Amino acid sequence: MSPDQLLSPREIEIATAYAQGDTYQAIAARLGIAPSTVRSHLATIYRKLEVSSKLDLHARLGGAQPGTDMLTDHAAVISELALSLEDSLRREQALVEVLRIISRSRGDIDAVMSAILGFALELCEAEFGILFDHHGDRRFSASHLRGIPPAFRDWLQTNGVFTASPQTGLGRLVAGHDVVNIYDVRAEDLFHTDDPLRHATAIFGGARSFVAIPMMSGDTLVGAFTIYRQNVRPFGTQATTLAQTFADQSVIALDNARMIETLRQKATPA
Repeated sequence: MSPDQLLSPREIEIATAYAQGDTYQAIAARLGIAPSTVRSHLATIYRKLEVSSKLDLHARLGGAQPGTDMLTDHAAVISELALSLEDSLRREQALVEVLRIISRSRGDIDAVMSAILGFALELCEAEFGILFDHHGDRRFSASHLRGIPPAFRDWLQTNGVFTASPQTGLGRLVAGHDVVNIYDVRAEDLFHTDDPLRHATAIFGGARSFVAIPMMSGDTLVGAFTIYRQNVRPFGTQATTLAQTFADQSVIALDNARMIETLRQKATPA
């Protein structure tokens, strides 16, 4: 049977986009669904078409027949293993690309942070992300944004440097210098108070699951690397570890930018 006979119109759309090189994030944004939903569709697509790689998928959509018959009871396992392998390769490629971007940035911190947040959102299957600068005493400002809903962006820009209460994710991060993983921002008691940050996060941002990673320079907290999902799907260990890696790379990028700026100032005649 042809792909058109085996797949739904939505599955055909996702399969075609993925085979042509689109990321989960790009497909999700275009279709108005979560990146995790894209991956779930792809697992079903791989199983239905009896393919085990993006290359096989591209060929199958182009009219090729499956090379071998996959046993029905093994098909789901094979499709999941295939996607997991592709996910691992994407993670490795993304980390290499981040290091390349940092090394060639020449101090362009905005471009670097935008790229880092973009990779983090794609690989962690999150809708939007924020890099917060920490100004001491639980005071933060949003310095870099990616994919953030306009209403939440406007709130952050209007408030500038704000103080996070101890019960918020940022407040808890300051207290413990540790990862804060919130399963559902609306399920915590804080949501039912008048806390402005939690209200903005949940209502303006539409956030549900949220993870905040401390950005440390030595023993000093310099910021928070935060990513958000707009459905209740807690971040697991793998996603949290990835986010930690991107947070660490962000600190390296910031340190490099400061060093380059210092060198430029020394090189500038008085």
